[in-house]
Amino acid sequence: MTERVFLDTNVVVYAFDAAEQSAPKRETARAVLGNVGYDLCVSAQVLGEFFVTVTRKLPRPLSLRDAASAVAELSALGPVPTDADLVAAAVETSQQAQLSYWDSLIVVAASRARCPVLLTEDLSDGSVIRGVRIENPFRGR
Repeated sequence: MTERVFLDTNVVVYAFDAAEQSAPKRETARAVLGNVGYDLCVSAQVLGEFFVTVTRKLPRPLSLRDAASAVAELSALGPVPTDADLVAAAVETSQQAQLSYWDSLIVVAASRARCPVLLTEDLSDGSVIRGVRIENPFRGR
């Protein structure tokens, strides 16, 4: 049985980050992406953030062509769209859980996708928000 797992942007970015200092996290991120025991999920937000990050913010950015190809591959995961209901739920979650709007949008998208697990290094490892357990796959890296 596969576990539904939502990926935050940072996990996907590390899989493509060629910088030497990112090697341990790159290995972990690639293992997550290749784990056949996971039914992976992302959101439209993750796709957009990924594209901007890998083309503009990495020490060795991807070409626009390679980044677009990666976005197309990730799109096969059936991304959760950002709509007015998702935004409203993120605003509410931001207030209740004292998170940034952007982090709340990720949590709400994971909840909407019925993912019991969100892999991210940006939130408190082990916490549960809106029924989604936060796990840091890079813990100890």
